[in-house]
Amino acid sequence: MFEITAQLRIPDGELQWSFVRSGGPGGQNVNKVASNAVLRWNLAASASLPDPVKARFRSQQRNRITVDGDLIVTSQRYRDQERNKEDCLEKLRHMILQATLIPKPRKPSKPGRAARERRLQTKRHRSDIKKSRRRAMDE
Repeated sequence: MFEITAQLRIPDGELQWSFVRSGGPGGQNVNKVASNAVLRWNLAASASLPDPVKARFRSQQRNRITVDGDLIVTSQRYRDQERNKEDCLEKLRHMILQATLIPKPRKPSKPGRAARERRLQTKRHRSDIKKSRRRAMDE
């Protein structure tokens, strides 16, 4: 059982792991050991997350979710499989925690009195400039 918070848990059966060869430095070891961890989690079929959290998660992580509804998280930060697996779980935990936060609704604001005055002053100034050009051309 993968625990995100006290209320949110994902059963281990929902998480699918695969391991592939990592790129980057590592000498001959990199050609022999599959240390890159790939985590697949079917978000669409999962009942672990509440619907509002799932919707926010889907919108925040739309680039990581496949057409089938699978979330893909990879890690090749470390040279051994176990640490990369833990890193994937930590990434997933961070993503889900981000989705649990309800965004604060934006309150529409109005421009202040000074801002309105500046805008009108600028308009008057621009108008005066154009008027002065007209007079010069009329003569």
